[in-house]
Amino acid sequence: MKYNNIHMLKSNLIVKDKSFYKSFFSLTTILALQNLIIFSVNMADSVMLGRFSEDALSAVALVNQIQFLLQMLVVGIADGALVFGSRAWGGKDMDTVRKISSISLKSALLISFVLGIAVFVFPYQILGILSNESHVVANGVEYIKIICFSYPMFAITTTLLIALRSVEKAKIGFYVSIFTLFTNITLNYMMIFGKAGFKPMGIKGAAYATLISRAAEMIFVIIFIFFYDETIRLKISDFLYTDFPLLEAFIKKGLPVFLSNGIWGIAMAAQTAILGHMGQSAITANSIATTLFQILSVISYGSANASAVIISKIIGERRTESIKPYTVTLQLIYILIGIITGFTLFLVKDVVVGWYVISPQAKYLALGFLTILSVTVIGTSYEMAGLTGIVRGGGDTAFVLKNDIIFMWLFVIPSSLIAAFYFKASPLIVFMFLKSDQILKCIVAAIKINRYTWIKKLN
Repeated sequence: MKYNNIHMLKSNLIVKDKSFYKSFFSLTTILALQNLIIFSVNMADSVMLGRFSEDALSAVALVNQIQFLLQMLVVGIADGALVFGSRAWGGKDMDTVRKISSISLKSALLISFVLGIAVFVFPYQILGILSNESHVVANGVEYIKIICFSYPMFAITTTLLIALRSVEKAKIGFYVSIFTLFTNITLNYMMIFGKAGFKPMGIKGAAYATLISRAAEMIFVIIFIFFYDETIRLKISDFLYTDFPLLEAFIKKGLPVFLSNGIWGIAMAAQTAILGHMGQSAITANSIATTLFQILSVISYGSANASAVIISKIIGERRTESIKPYTVTLQLIYILIGIITGFTLFLVKDVVVGWYVISPQAKYLALGFLTILSVTVIGTSYEMAGLTGIVRGGGDTAFVLKNDIIFMWLFVIPSSLIAAFYFKASPLIVFMFLKSDQILKCIVAAIKINRYTWIKKLN
């Protein structure tokens, strides 16, 4: 299906329907708060470990790149399913929602087991790719050999929560995140520093705290979805059956989302590896900057996820007359969110970096990285939400994959490698190259979104 015959006056391009704003902002707010809490846990981990030992902080920063890769792969699978689920939700086809949820969960579990086994068996080899600092890698191995057991738990929790999101039930994810926040911070404090009868365990304490928190949140979600949810009504039997025609359609449309997320996760690991070979200060600074950036950009990511649900749903409802005004309005909202986020990030960077007990060089680099991110986040807010929200939600799941391959692997990574290891540029210059695609992609995103060729059939 293409969208080539829309004729509207400019005065009608901004949505005036209050239900649109209510739906978008309520979903965005819930998802943003959920992500805020998740990233606040990461911030708490980061600050606590930063006060315990810079070596521990740097080591966990390396391991978190593996966790980020897992997250991107699992979310890639679940987001591919979300497109099907939201469209089925728009058409009131709950049987398809259940079937695609089953496919999503089994696929995510398979990925989590493969990655978990790989890092447990080859921890030194994998972390050694990310850094040549042997003491940092050694600390990371202690952490990853514990945390890898949480990977299947993360896969189950994430896929089930995104399945609920596809039918506009996102609040449970928020409650789960609050529960995880308090559990993780409390356990971190007790286990890292040795409180409430525990011995000080440092980096191992942080790993055990996260493992226990992941187990608790998984149990929380499973109990809700099988005993309390009245929308999808999942049963154990749903996961014992596979609809192969739907699986074939899911592979066709969902594989690009999975590959796109996977390539992005690998690219982020590659970026960490580049900085990781520029010294421990660069690793520490990147960890701090990335954690704060994630916290303040939650609205951008929430708006992207909300957009995917809304766009996919209205296509499922066959309300094609709403697509153009929705798309134009969403783009304006993305830009506004990006400007506010960038301004806030610039204002708070000095205060937040001051919380850490780190070397002067690491502090200098962290402030520099955050200054760069306060500019590039405007581009991130627009292109990421537009492409993964509107374009992917419309059914064109392959475009984001092609776009990421071209920008990340043909420009960002090569130019950053040349700057770092041929011209011996400073970490700040290298970081600018690493984030340059966030601005450049905006041109492609604007053209793609406003041509309306992204509305596709799913089978």
